[in-house]
Amino acid sequence: MLRLQLPTDPRWVNIVEKNIEEILTDHAWCEQKAASNAITIITINSEYPDLVTDMLSLAKEEIEHFEMVHEIIKKRGLTLGRERKDEYVGELAKYMKQSNTGSRVSGFVERMLFSAMIEARSCERFKVLSENIKDEELSKFYWDLMESEAAHYTTFITYARKYGTGIDVEKRWREWLEFEASVIAKYGKSETIHG
Repeated sequence: MLRLQLPTDPRWVNIVEKNIEEILTDHAWCEQKAASNAITIITINSEYPDLVTDMLSLAKEEIEHFEMVHEIIKKRGLTLGRERKDEYVGELAKYMKQSNTGSRVSGFVERMLFSAMIEARSCERFKVLSENIKDEELSKFYWDLMESEAAHYTTFITYARKYGTGIDVEKRWREWLEFEASVIAKYGKSETIHG
């Protein structure tokens, strides 16, 4: 379904397990950024009532996920660290900006595909975590979140197709998938969601 070209090596989970506090902190901030992204999409595309409704729901869900991760952090006696810079997302953002031809529709499609890509990779990483982490609580937690991320991915792709008038969204998505494979190949070596 996700069509990602380069799967995460399950050995990445061995790195994650050495620093649970770091993965949880990074994950919490990823959820906050996802909520902020949904709000930004509303701000620049308020003319689409269906999109606004769905982005409001998505933003609420992402903030709930932030809260859930924060509760796990507190329950384990850990500390939510400072916000982390996500190099992976930064590389995708640069690609999005370079690929925008300047039209409003192009900008919209690029933002939707950028968002879909992050959700797709997060979904895939959550699946890898759920299937390989020894911590039973986190295994179940990440399995449940994986399903949510898949739904978010679908939402973004659907809106790119719906409002991407005059753009070959399928072709553009294939290009995004190819680019993402070249980016993610550099990651998988740190205890962060995309690292």
